[in-house]
Amino acid sequence: MSAMDPTEIFRQEASELFEVLEGALLDLGLRPDDRELVDSAFRALHTIKGSGAMFGFDKVASFTHEFETAFDRVRKGEIKPTQELISVALAAKDYIRALIEDPQSTDDIIGEAILDDLKRFVSFDQPDTPVAELADAPSLAPAQAKQAGWHLDLEFESHILRNGSNPLDLLEDLCKLGPCFVVPITDGIPFLDEMDPEDCYLKWDVKLHAACGKDAIDDVFMFVQDEMKLTLSPLEHVEAPAPMPLFELIDDEPAAMAEPVVPVVQAAPAPAAPQPVAKSEPKAEAKSEAKPEPKSEGKRDERGIATVRVQAERLDELMDRVGELVIAQARLTQLAASGSDLSIKMIAEEIERLASSLRDTTMGARMVPIGSLFGRFRRLVHDLSRDLSKPVDFVTTGEDTELDKTMIECLADPLVHLIRNAIDHGIEDTATRTANGKTEQGRIELAAVHSGAQVLVTVKDNGGGLNTARIRAKAEEQGLIAAGAVLTDHEIQQFLFHPGFSTAQTISALSGRGVGMDVVKRTIENMRGTIDLSTRPGEGTTVTLRLPLTLAIIEGLLIRVGEGRYIIPLSAVEECVELTAEDERSRGRNFLNVRGNLVPFLRLREIMSTSGSPDRHQKTIIISTGETRVGLVADQIIGNHQTVIKSLSKLHSDVTIFSGATILGDGTAALILDVAQLVTLAQSKVEKQHISEAA
Repeated sequence: MSAMDPTEIFRQEASELFEVLEGALLDLGLRPDDRELVDSAFRALHTIKGSGAMFGFDKVASFTHEFETAFDRVRKGEIKPTQELISVALAAKDYIRALIEDPQSTDDIIGEAILDDLKRFVSFDQPDTPVAELADAPSLAPAQAKQAGWHLDLEFESHILRNGSNPLDLLEDLCKLGPCFVVPITDGIPFLDEMDPEDCYLKWDVKLHAACGKDAIDDVFMFVQDEMKLTLSPLEHVEAPAPMPLFELIDDEPAAMAEPVVPVVQAAPAPAAPQPVAKSEPKAEAKSEAKPEPKSEGKRDERGIATVRVQAERLDELMDRVGELVIAQARLTQLAASGSDLSIKMIAEEIERLASSLRDTTMGARMVPIGSLFGRFRRLVHDLSRDLSKPVDFVTTGEDTELDKTMIECLADPLVHLIRNAIDHGIEDTATRTANGKTEQGRIELAAVHSGAQVLVTVKDNGGGLNTARIRAKAEEQGLIAAGAVLTDHEIQQFLFHPGFSTAQTISALSGRGVGMDVVKRTIENMRGTIDLSTRPGEGTTVTLRLPLTLAIIEGLLIRVGEGRYIIPLSAVEECVELTAEDERSRGRNFLNVRGNLVPFLRLREIMSTSGSPDRHQKTIIISTGETRVGLVADQIIGNHQTVIKSLSKLHSDVTIFSGATILGDGTAALILDVAQLVTLAQSKVEKQHISEAA
């Protein structure tokens, strides 16, 4: 396998950082006083800037640097982030993403316009503040002298220059945190003839006079933590030097550097003069010196053990190999069962156990928390809320619920359509909500929860609900139903999933073309899932997606119909009952009486056009999707089967009752029944039966 392109690795890491940055900015709009969110956003920006420069994305590094500089007043607490500022910051994030993912599609003019807007917003509130601060600087000097600071001992690995890092740039970034007094330690410099120009021999002793946290210092050295030794100790009641830039001090006053060196060398015994302080300070310093290094190393170890970046294609290939192993194991089990050698049977059982364990482990490696998908929709809701002038509170629950990564990828587009519809059609405008006694702010809830072998994903709004009369009128207008036809509310609401159907009065950028909900239904059914719709007029609508955990390997029920064998997904099976003689006689009405409930059933022999006479004792498998139950009549129930799903070819795309195929232990193929399509077929038969009886 070829090594992964470093540039591609950067793009993947940047994608994760963009999610962190976007989440922090959106949260900042809700909690503008939260300093942790500001720091989180700056850490993400700082990492993108540093990594971008390292991998040759100079435009990314330059633009992100300007972004940081313009946003710096928010970090300093001089201005509060407004919704307008957050919107511009999000646009800047989008521009940086475009610079990384598709540089050819960007234009420098767009970036300059975004930076101009950003600077305008951050300089609007207090344009004269910097002048006032400079004027008051002398009076603040005593207060600064008492501020806490940090004493840093910096020692870099000798090869740090070869990796593209410059210690002087890092020191310059450190000086931006506050007044710094930097003294180089030259003890390690060898003679000239022994010196390697690519090695770093200097160490630095730094006194930083700034009331910043340790995290701010860690951010400066974020990319070189593994290539340096950093010892931190707090400074207390130390007189701060004049706030003169380090490099200006070196260039303009070379003689001045010789004078401060003496106090630096004597700085250690100096605090020993006041006896009470001398006893407490060394303990604090020793304590702080002992903590930082083990703590940071522990974090690195945890990260190394906890996560390993693996290409998705390798997981897919591994899953394919496990699928082939499961098929081979099924053949071995069948061969062992046909013989009488006990040792072969024991080996077959052991391999079956190991294959099952490997299957579960591999499937677990492909499982991804659905929260990684939910986070994408916060920006969607934020932008739609702004564009439609509808304040919306977006709430997510069940982010830790796990789904196969393929399911996550397929689920993105349906959820986009559902959320757009909920805001555009479901949530009323502010005036209407106020007139109806509702809060001005609408609410969208996106939730996920495990339910047996399925995951339920729900999109719920507290809008006006579905207008059934309007849906019916539109269906009659398009000729989908006859005027005056008797239909339940549930049946009328299903027209929303019909291609080209829309109740929007006008066509807009968001809706009106009728290409949304039919895409949702088709995608969910292709994922072997179902979609349920429930609404309460004036209170809102809930859409529930019922999805299998994975699309790769499932537990199935193997049945026989005539000479053919078929698989029913075990997650859809409720129970199995025998078809009684009374049920056999009711050829006109295909209903089972299951503990007092009438359940329609389908004869699979008729659907499959199976020749020959049926078995004497036929079995009925009760399947369900949502609240609908249907019976499937088969000749024999063979038993449980680990089913490796294989896609059907395009030639079979019009055969809707099958969702795939699998290979059995004897090498023959078995088709997998599509439960949703069979339930729909049963419902249509029941409706036709009602119509014929009414006639």
